[in-house]
Formats: sequence, structure tokens, C-alpha cells
Amino acid sequence: MSKVLFVCLGNICRSPMAEAVFRSKVKEAGLERQIDIDSAGTGDWHLGEPPHEGTRSILKSHGISYDGMKSRLVKTEDFNDYTYIIAMDASNIRNLQTFAPDSYSASIHKLLEFAPDASNGDVPDPYYTGNFNEVFEMVDESCERLLAYIRNREGI
Repeated sequence: MSKVLFVCLGNICRSPMAEAVFRSKVKEAGLERQIDIDSAGTGDWHLGEPPHEGTRSILKSHGISYDGMKSRLVKTEDFNDYTYIIAMDASNIRNLQTFAPDSYSASIHKLLEFAPDASNGDVPDPYYTGNFNEVFEMVDESCERLLAYIRNREGI
């Protein structure tokens, strides 16, 4: 089974949005038994909280479930428990490097590596910008391409 962990700063806006969108795409493709999905944050300000109201609103408007999602912190074990760790921006990558054990098996990427048309390599944080629609569009396109990448790489 492939396991995908989406990571952002507080785990209430971008990474839970990506988790929910990707989970929806995986379910639509009938791959729920082949791909496990979660999200986490590098900061502990919102531990145990549900996704941000803006994230919930945009997901709801697209008919995407976020039921049961709660913010959690990245753990050292995640680097070996997950096949792919997908960060939202360069700052998240730097933060992940501080959590990472000396050796690990996960493949770490920025989400927008899977959206070649993106002018900026970082998904902006709507917690600060308020632009949940723009972020949703980036996440949706990138998750579609990420799924294709994983299907090709894993042969599923």
C-alpha cells in the first residue's frame, strides 16, 4: 500500500484541503485499498482542531468530505511510515528537514512539483491571504497529477 502525507504549517488550511481532495480523487479512481492518505503540520498551534472554516467551506462547495479530520503534528515515524510526504511550500520542506531522522524511506516533494504550469513553486497559505479559491484550484490540479504520478510509479 502506498501512503501519502500532506504537510503544511498548522494543518488546518492547505494540507487538510489536499488530503480531502486527494482522498476524493483516490476514491473516484477506486484505489482506496491501494493508497492511504493523511495530513499533518509542522507547527503545533492548532492540534486537534478541524480544518479552517475557509477550507471546510470550499470543500463543501465542491462536495468533498472532510469528516473526522483533525490537525496533528508531523512525527519522526512519518518519514518511514509514509511513501510520499507532500509539502505545500519551501518553508514546510525546511521544517520537515528538522523533524527527519538521519535515514528515512519517504519520498519528499512540494505539491506544485506536480503542476508544471504553476508560476510559483509554493502553495500560498490562505490562512494569511484568505484566497481559498485560488488554493483549491492549485491543490485540485496538483492532486490530479500527483495521483497519475503515483499510479504510474506504483503500477496501480
